[in-house]
Amino acid sequence: MTGILTCTWAPTAIAGPRMLRGQAERRDLAELSGDNLKERMLAPVLKAEALGIDFLLVAQRWWGTGAEIEASSYDCFAMTGYYAAVTTKIRLVTAVHPGFVLPSAVAKWGATIDRITEGRWSINLTSGWHEQEFSMFGADFLSHDERYARSAEFIQVLRGAWENEAFSFAGHYYTVDGLRIDPPPVSPRVQVWQGGQSPAAQAMAAAHSDWMFLNGGPPAKVGTIIDSVRAKAKAQGRTVRFAMYAIPLCRATDEEAEESIAKMVAAVDPDRVAARRKRVSGAQGMWEAGQDALTTLDSNEGYASRLIGSPATILARMREFHELGVDCFHLALHDERFNSEVLPKAQAGEWSE
Repeated sequence: MTGILTCTWAPTAIAGPRMLRGQAERRDLAELSGDNLKERMLAPVLKAEALGIDFLLVAQRWWGTGAEIEASSYDCFAMTGYYAAVTTKIRLVTAVHPGFVLPSAVAKWGATIDRITEGRWSINLTSGWHEQEFSMFGADFLSHDERYARSAEFIQVLRGAWENEAFSFAGHYYTVDGLRIDPPPVSPRVQVWQGGQSPAAQAMAAAHSDWMFLNGGPPAKVGTIIDSVRAKAKAQGRTVRFAMYAIPLCRATDEEAEESIAKMVAAVDPDRVAARRKRVSGAQGMWEAGQDALTTLDSNEGYASRLIGSPATILARMREFHELGVDCFHLALHDERFNSEVLPKAQAGEWSE
């Protein structure tokens, strides 16, 4: 069996959510500037590149509380440009919110980054769920399914601009007339990632996207979504690949790992969980209230993927997901035992101890 691809977050968020009782507020990046800021931003990225991570996801939180959701982030476009200048191998995936920027402008900007990196750039279309962000920045907050319809048009304009000398498009949300990207990109086609798990998200992935980011979860849930999207894509003569979020917790034994995760679950602040569910009500199919307490520990249900245990246990779990169709693991890289004892084996397709 082949190895897997890997992805990790770029360190652009000022702070993550605080879901545990007594968890101290951290805004480490908020007061830094100049060389101090660049050093803090660079070290985790160079670490990821040294670990052989394939993709760096440069996310955008236009505004966030740093409590029930992650805090605000540094701008994804500026940070992608910075990472393009200081990396040589890792591929950059910039998260873009339709409604905040025009696809024609992103096509121009992306073509420039594509040339700077010699083809290491791709885009993650995030249709958005945080209503307060949209109103704060003057972007139209459409209904859930309309946001995905707008994203679909965004992809059509972006691809059309890259693949044609001149491109015209008249849609419901976007119109361009004789759009030319000069200098053009070096890549013949832009690779498109997207998130979401709702029926509208699945339909968009099947029709337009190359990759679909999935929240973490058990194999039954993840496998059901993969099968659904694959069937929809096949009906249109397309294929879609899948990346799943996971936060590893690796210990010498399964018992040690289970003890560690149990302590975390016991410290969850129920008021913060309730506030989070209210905050993310604009999403569908993600962050749903369920029976698994692990979904409450982080932003994207990473612990719910249960890469928790000894190296052998985690490798077996990763192989199970890979057999279901997960070609890329979107990982947090905080667990050094995982990084040294599990990650190299998974990357090489060595699925047993």
